[in-house]
Amino acid sequence: MKQPAGYHLAELNIGRLVAEPGDPRVEAFMKALDAVNGLGKRSDGFVWMMEGSGEPGKGNTETKIAGDAQFVSNLTVWEDVASLEQFVWNTVHRAFYERRAEWFEVLGEQHFVMWWVPAGHQPTLDEALERLDELRDNGASERAFGWKDLPQATLWKMRNCAQVAAQ
Repeated sequence: MKQPAGYHLAELNIGRLVAEPGDPRVEAFMKALDAVNGLGKRSDGFVWMMEGSGEPGKGNTETKIAGDAQFVSNLTVWEDVASLEQFVWNTVHRAFYERRAEWFEVLGEQHFVMWWVPAGHQPTLDEALERLDELRDNGASERAFGWKDLPQATLWKMRNCAQVAAQ
């Protein structure tokens, strides 16, 4: 998928925590959210992030999916693929990605989607979930795609990205 002129890259990643926020089983993840999100915001190419109340240690976990406190999401916009790829795979974020099995249930279905948005657009969670459904139902297209659909993205292959997340 080639990046259209005047567009940025949006991404949605959802997961279901093994316990509700506040439970000791997810404490290490919750405590790291502010630092990891802060690093993302300071990263080259970062544009925007959906945020919760701003209460320390909450990140975006207040934005529930289907009213389920354990279903959390991360919705961000980046200038380009290289910027997102750099943050995901070459910062401390990667260490937390590698520990995901400690904090998240295995969903068994596509839980990550990317798509192009006009520069300046801040997608809503509903919009992002529609893109994820589109990818799940119809496969990759210009409207919804994964890492494997971006020839310019290579780090996911070297960094042990789960195949279902790359699709």
